[in-house]
Amino acid sequence: MTAIAATASSSDIQMNYMKLLVKQLQNQNPLEPLDNKDMAAQLAQFSQLQQAEKLNTSFSQMLESVQRSYASSLIGKTVSYGTPAADGTIDMRTGEVAEVLLGSDGAILLTVDDRQVRLADVVSIRE
Repeated sequence: MTAIAATASSSDIQMNYMKLLVKQLQNQNPLEPLDNKDMAAQLAQFSQLQQAEKLNTSFSQMLESVQRSYASSLIGKTVSYGTPAADGTIDMRTGEVAEVLLGSDGAILLTVDDRQVRLADVVSIRE
């Protein structure tokens, strides 16, 4: 969601376009007016952009919900996960999931043997 917030929303883009369009209409050459078809096509594209943005937000929310549900199902199970070692390699560790947390950055964290492990770092799951 952070990436979505960093970019301009379709509403902001559409509002900027409308301001630009009004300026163009005010300053257009009366002998060569703007083409209505082009304006209508651009407005339709903005509408499609808004719908795509809403769909993307809905899918993101659904994915977050599924990930949280999946993470909750891991409580009490034994997981293997990779953790960076001092020499730059990845050490594989195994432990039982005791808790599921939501990190400050929105990442799903598992508490495994008193360690915080990102769900994305889990490589295997056992009963």
